[in-house]
Amino acid sequence: MTAYTEAEGRTLRTAVFGAMVLVSTADPGSVDEESQAGVRAITLLSDDLRAIIAAAPPALPKGTASDVEAGVLAALRDSVAIINAHEPRDVPIFRAAVAQMCRSVAGADGEVAAAEREMVTRVVEALA
Repeated sequence: MTAYTEAEGRTLRTAVFGAMVLVSTADPGSVDEESQAGVRAITLLSDDLRAIIAAAPPALPKGTASDVEAGVLAALRDSVAIINAHEPRDVPIFRAAVAQMCRSVAGADGEVAAAEREMVTRVVEALA
């Protein structure tokens, strides 16, 4: 198993759960359906990353909605760098899994609102 520091684990959890929260709150919808869709999609991550994500509760950035968004997008960028430093082969898996999580959350209620689509795009851009 790849060893991540506690700080790296916090960043990864903020990125993964924060991305789902950003998409979920971009447009009012069924929070339960969206949460379940996001959690199901976590299985797309590698075993090592799933273990890190599940190791502790996530912590989202504090402040305004803009502050939270900026913090989560920064955590996504930082997560790609963290994973690349430890296990470069996991980077494309992480990118694809988080993007799919966000798409699953956005479409959980049967339709994707423009605001959700825009947020998914911002998340995917942060992962690039």
